[in-house]
Amino acid sequence: MSARPYASLSLDLDDEWTYRKTRGDASWSTYPSYLATVVPRALDLLDRRGLRITWFIVGQDAEFEQNQALLRSIAARGHEIGNHSFHHEPWLHLYDEAALDVEIGRAESAIEAATGMRPVGFRGPGYSVTPAVVDTLIRRGYRYDASTLPTFIGPLARAYYFATSGLRGKQLEQRRALFGSVRDGLRPLHPYRWSGATGSLVEIPVTTLPLVRLPIHFSYLLFLAERLPALVMPYVECALALCALTKTAPSLLLHPLDFLGGAEAPALAFFPGMRLSVNQKLAWLERVLARYGSRYDFVTVGEHAERARSTLADRAPLTA
Repeated sequence: MSARPYASLSLDLDDEWTYRKTRGDASWSTYPSYLATVVPRALDLLDRRGLRITWFIVGQDAEFEQNQALLRSIAARGHEIGNHSFHHEPWLHLYDEAALDVEIGRAESAIEAATGMRPVGFRGPGYSVTPAVVDTLIRRGYRYDASTLPTFIGPLARAYYFATSGLRGKQLEQRRALFGSVRDGLRPLHPYRWSGATGSLVEIPVTTLPLVRLPIHFSYLLFLAERLPALVMPYVECALALCALTKTAPSLLLHPLDFLGGAEAPALAFFPGMRLSVNQKLAWLERVLARYGSRYDFVTVGEHAERARSTLADRAPLTA
């Protein structure tokens, strides 16, 4: 094992239909997809940098036969496979335990059938996690969860999202917890252990800027690059310095739209960073990954959880 500090890296493989669904666009039900473009592009970039990361896959995409060879290629190239739910609904807080068991279990089965790997890690869509989710994961034998995003700005992100969407009535009610609450900014940045009814589960939070808790994942950096490009690398340097100061091993996050230019997904023009071209995005990703790689060895989220496991304190799940 290297003596250098480590950082974990993951990619939430949200397909185009998931963004349309969350936004309330009825066209999601035709399951528009960009996976055939995003997956090879992301794999090639990761290969160039010699990185093996965790891909959180949506079960519905894994169940589609046309996606299975593509998803199998992710595992074949040495990456860890995680569970990102079956239907990708960021309102898991509305599911009872029986529905959660079906949701998570169906995704497990589809993902294992497509990739040959049974997930042992979970990330809730929209960073949704509840005590019932934790208990379901423990009961199903999961090793870790990675669903928390400790930031105070969730309500601002939700307000912007609602203002720029056509959501109404029940759709708004379903999404009232989207992106979390101010209280989420008080969650720990370091790994910890959820205590459930039948055991425990390691939590690996998605890292935000220590102390001020602003996002540092790549979609946020591309949002900065779109508007204030001169701030991107100073912001990264600030994140590196504060992570070192607070002894935080970063867990960094990618999304598919980090690998797509605006012209390639015009229906998703509302998403931050979509005014950048694909070449601009890839150049920023290479630059930022190189900077983090100069300080850290990248590992999967599963390895991050295993390294942290022996030092963790128990923590009762927070009510979502």
